[in-house]
Amino acid sequence: MPKNTHKSPGLSNRSIIQRLGGQNVVVFLIVVALLVFFSITSPNFRKYSTILSILDYSYYITLIAIGVTFPLITGGVDLSIGTGLICYSLVGGYLVVYQGWPVWAGMIVCVLSGAIIGLLNGILVGIMDLPPFLATLCTMMMTRGLGSIFSRGLGIPWPTAGTEGGWFRTIFKLNIEDLKLPLGFLWILLLVALMSYILNHTKTGRYVLAVGCNREATKLSGINIKTVYIKAYLISGIFAGLASIAYSAIFASVYPGTGAGFELEGIGGAIIGGVSMTGGVGSITGTLLGVFIICILKTGLPFIGLQANWQQIITGIVLITAVLIDLNRNKKKLKR
Repeated sequence: MPKNTHKSPGLSNRSIIQRLGGQNVVVFLIVVALLVFFSITSPNFRKYSTILSILDYSYYITLIAIGVTFPLITGGVDLSIGTGLICYSLVGGYLVVYQGWPVWAGMIVCVLSGAIIGLLNGILVGIMDLPPFLATLCTMMMTRGLGSIFSRGLGIPWPTAGTEGGWFRTIFKLNIEDLKLPLGFLWILLLVALMSYILNHTKTGRYVLAVGCNREATKLSGINIKTVYIKAYLISGIFAGLASIAYSAIFASVYPGTGAGFELEGIGGAIIGGVSMTGGVGSITGTLLGVFIICILKTGLPFIGLQANWQQIITGIVLITAVLIDLNRNKKKLKR
């Protein structure tokens, strides 16, 4: 059989790659512009502690955003990542705090829990052919309920720094005397590089792009699209599990019901970074930059005196703008 039998326009499209490269530059310039703006308008924003706050907030949002990029590119969505993040953290924390499990085992449980929910989402969407919105809405409610059951409605504190098991907090922030080093940013860069390679240079990534570009053509070319959906949602679930570890390492306690809205920030960051709402287009680097726009806005707006409500409004406007740009881009593509 010829080697190009399974290729489709979505698998190797130089115009898409070039377009994403240009869009990433634009998003990067917006990130720089926001940093300059807040630095000029507020001297306090220029403090090292502010940079650490931005990075601390970005870790778990970036992780769920990287994961959800894959379902979004297939033309789907994963609404379970926000409540799932909290649920997995509560499950792992329960085993560590109340059952005496070692912290490393609790961390593994976090990732495995995310993988199980991600696999369930993939089966519901890929095999049972449920609409992604409905399937992941159901698992979102399931994870929210499971988190409350394990925590009994109360917060669960993971081990603090300096206590037995508190070493896991140094994975994301290492304290050397009075200096705090954001090690988490290095892990994020490594994961962005890894997932960018998977998306652009492996069969799994190319098939994800192909399904998003044209599901029927991809199916007719002989690709098992059910497996593609399962892999996409499995990746999303695993990264939600990783995000739960980051969240547990940053905050002193994890409380049930606090994850609502995280999924919107992760999805919003991916869309701002260039992931198309109709699927078939997206990049992991763009997702990282999009998340940083949201994180900088959320951290910087209070420094210029804007309350939380205005933060949400401005973030919403940015997201609407990104969606409108995407819609306009798709209209131009259809006219060709």
